[in-house]
Amino acid sequence: MNSLVVYCGSSVGKNPIYNEVAIELGKKMAIHNIRLIYGGGGFGLMGNVANAVLNNGGEVTGVIPNFLADLEVAHKTLTELHFVETMHERKFKMVQLSKGVIALPGGYGTLDELFEILAWRQLKLYDGPIGIINTNGYYDLMIQQLDRMVADGFLKIENRALLLIADSVDEMLQMISDFWEAI
Repeated sequence: MNSLVVYCGSSVGKNPIYNEVAIELGKKMAIHNIRLIYGGGGFGLMGNVANAVLNNGGEVTGVIPNFLADLEVAHKTLTELHFVETMHERKFKMVQLSKGVIALPGGYGTLDELFEILAWRQLKLYDGPIGIINTNGYYDLMIQQLDRMVADGFLKIENRALLLIADSVDEMLQMISDFWEAI
């Protein structure tokens, strides 16, 4: 497990716990020599995860579409920064470089990325682990919706199981490590 994609918000949210967990994740990734692969932005939870990795001696690879870089939202001090044309290219490049995916709280973009990679995993287009850190119960209602999808016959139980759910950074990192050890 030498690299992980992190999907998360381009804002920090209203509850400081979200930012604290983002910084904790970044620090622990650096300590464990796990390269961060992310969307390349310099602000919000995503910028703070990246800064925490960098501030603790880790490496960070950003992947950003040119139109976002042109809006001056790209992080300026990353280890490596890839420029692509489209959001789809961004998502594809990020997971090509990773050995797993973690989602922290975020908005539409975070959910878009999370559900697309879950669909890719279901279709066997991606083989890494995918997890959410359910900080402060942020994803509780989404988890209920996934369970409803299983109950109503729209999602197979084995595909529901593709999403790893943890309440803490340490628990998620252990789950991802266990995933690779089991293979």
